[in-house]
Amino acid sequence: MQNQLPENEKALGIIKTQGPQTLLDLAAAMEITVEGARFHLLKLAKEGLVAATTESKGRGRPQQIWALTDLGHARFPDMHAALTVNLIESIRGTLGQQALDKIIAANGKAGLERYLQELEGKTTLKERLKGLAVIRTREGYMADIKKEGEGFLLVENHCPICAAAASCQGFCAAELKTFKTVLGKAADVERVDHILKGARRCAYKVTPVAG
Repeated sequence: MQNQLPENEKALGIIKTQGPQTLLDLAAAMEITVEGARFHLLKLAKEGLVAATTESKGRGRPQQIWALTDLGHARFPDMHAALTVNLIESIRGTLGQQALDKIIAANGKAGLERYLQELEGKTTLKERLKGLAVIRTREGYMADIKKEGEGFLLVENHCPICAAAASCQGFCAAELKTFKTVLGKAADVERVDHILKGARRCAYKVTPVAG
């Protein structure tokens, strides 16, 4: 499926999932020439989807680092952000914060039950993390896991409910609680990167706990 995407859309996806890229890094990731990568970046820049900043490293020539703009991030699913935010504000305004908290808790409970059902039979921490990443990717979070030291890093490169989470951070709290419950007492889960705090992604450090 990835190979069927236009080259410029591939470039957007790489920058979204791997973070800001130099021209050389992007060309290598796309498996095309540097001139080809430059062509796609300039096209995306003209559309306002990416922008470059210049960084100096050591004695070498300054490098241009290409990153997504707000418009570029908006090219990825946001699950009807404006409508969701309006609903949240309406519930908060008419029924109160306590009612909104109950709705978020109910939504989190339903999601947790669904996750536990899908992960049934996966016994090791790695298996459950892989399964969780698959579920979250299907939901639009572009999730992946990476080995880190004795544990893992669960990375979510996109937040399809970012506008809703910004309006009500109860969603983020419920998400972290869900991950802790799904992975069980065998793991300690800590959020180490948070999109709402300016990071390009949300990431969770998952450390095995000796039983």
